[in-house]
Amino acid sequence: MIKRNLLVVGLASLLGACGFQLRGTESNSLMVKEMDLSARDAYGPLVTELRANLERSGVRIVGGAPYKLVLAQEYETQRSASYNGSARSSEIELTSGVNYQIIGRHQRELISDKMEVQKVYVQDTSNLTGSDEEAKQARREMRRDLEQRIMLRLAQLTPEQLDTLQAKADARAQAEADAAAEAQRIQDATPQQSPLQLPPAQ
Repeated sequence: MIKRNLLVVGLASLLGACGFQLRGTESNSLMVKEMDLSARDAYGPLVTELRANLERSGVRIVGGAPYKLVLAQEYETQRSASYNGSARSSEIELTSGVNYQIIGRHQRELISDKMEVQKVYVQDTSNLTGSDEEAKQARREMRRDLEQRIMLRLAQLTPEQLDTLQAKADARAQAEADAAAEAQRIQDATPQQSPLQLPPAQ
């Protein structure tokens, strides 16, 4: 009995060292604990599922949080990838993506990036109903892939990294404001020439 228990502990330690985790035991917690979230389609499936996943991961979604995840634009394209001999069925490649930003304090952009996934499904002209269902399933899987990729990207962020990005954005904004103020000062200090007065016509 003792040997069997030691064997189980040893296997668990070995698997853990290899990076393997039992289903349901992995940590989904994000280091950023509070965030706002918005999307162009405020009630779309991607933002709805992402919100639920963030909350499950211990992130409070609140308006006015220091950092805001913005799903700026979702897009989808498709193209024919291949045809069979009779041209009755073909492989359709779907591409789904989203442009997103993380906005910090003073509405300053800290991160701007995009996620994109592809998937191929078979379109059979003799079974359009089945093909439509396969296309819907492919889109659902792609949406889950996008959500997981965004979650992985967020999991890599630490409050310290976001604070550093915020400081850089603040410094950049201050430099731009100082440059604009200096340009205005120079313009104000430069004498304005009076318009040339022409002698009256004789």
